[in-house]
Amino acid sequence: MPLPTTKTQPKPDLADLTVLVYGQTKIGKTTLCSQADGALFLATEPGLNALDVYQVPIQSWEDLRKACAEIVEGNHPFKTVILDTIDNAYKFCTEYILAKFKVEHESDLGYGKGYALVNNEFQRVLTKLAFLPYGLFLISHAKEMEVDSRTGKYVRVVPTLPDKARKIVLGMADMVLFCDLEVVTGDNGEQSMRRVIRTKPSLYYEAGDRTGRLPETLALDFSKFRESYNAATAATSTAKPVETSRSAQAAAKQ
Repeated sequence: MPLPTTKTQPKPDLADLTVLVYGQTKIGKTTLCSQADGALFLATEPGLNALDVYQVPIQSWEDLRKACAEIVEGNHPFKTVILDTIDNAYKFCTEYILAKFKVEHESDLGYGKGYALVNNEFQRVLTKLAFLPYGLFLISHAKEMEVDSRTGKYVRVVPTLPDKARKIVLGMADMVLFCDLEVVTGDNGEQSMRRVIRTKPSLYYEAGDRTGRLPETLALDFSKFRESYNAATAATSTAKPVETSRSAQAAAKQ
């Protein structure tokens, strides 16, 4: 394979990204993802009955692999694949490896081997999905975990995947969106709760945005999410010709 001669350019379309969306039950994660362009759900659990969406029921790792193979063929109109939930997908992957090697637990395969086989298979299929020319949204639930640091203990909210699987997903995600509740005080002094998306790293929850295009907090609304991302993308593309022009001017003066 020849080495590249040009740099890859940042992908401006949301449908090119891998996004992890997580939060507490029924906060609106699935509804948020259902509004992505050309959404196709790979549904590993019930929960889509109230939504008008395209979905493929996934009840095993074999089902997921077959669905992925059909997506790879490209004979469809879909632009965004939504795996709901990634937690159940990992459980199916574990069951698949245990059945394949005819054991009841990962530890039955020897020290670390069973866990490595599960994680390698999980990462292989997810990586293949992430490299396809479609957006990939991964939905997870949230849990609290106690962290013991040098300055004391504190509680951190993270996706409910097992530790190594969580690291695999976090490593490949362009965005980690934490769906949360925020206290809002009205003009009359009364407090209420609003649903928000948190996008920046925090000591107390997992979040992140490698694109740098999102504000720290925005409403849990896909139209607001897309609007914020597209506005930043447009601003970035508008600024590029100015930078090029300045470079050309500097070169001309030399």
